[in-house]
Amino acid sequence: MNIVVDVQQAGNLQGPPDKDRISEWVKAAIEGLRNEAELTVRIVDEQEGAQLNERWRGGKGATNVLSFPAADEFNLIPELLGDIVICAPVVEKEAREQAKAPEAHWAHMVIHGTLHLLGYDHRDDEEAEIMETLEINRLRKLGYDNPYS
Repeated sequence: MNIVVDVQQAGNLQGPPDKDRISEWVKAAIEGLRNEAELTVRIVDEQEGAQLNERWRGGKGATNVLSFPAADEFNLIPELLGDIVICAPVVEKEAREQAKAPEAHWAHMVIHGTLHLLGYDHRDDEEAEIMETLEINRLRKLGYDNPYS
């Protein structure tokens, strides 16, 4: 399996896991679905998270994770999946509010975002069940609890 993960961190954020941990979670999400993949995970503050969410998704304020699949209609670079943006303050706040271990919530957000890049979604109940089952199984394999229970 040849998975290339570029991890970027905006500014001087406290709390995000190290690059190796993030790469491990991306690889766990992709395992069995692709043999080759390349993507970027960018960790941002609330200001950048809000700007991206408002500009590209029409949302208000920062959200936990945004996924931007690569638009490659000519299939010139099939291994290029796209970009994931994770807002560190939002993830940390959610972990506290939901009484989750921060590392477990980070793992969930990375896996969730990666699965979106692979084409999974949760727009309807059927899609959500498929995606959530993948997330739960991958997190369990990494030693984390079901994030939806």
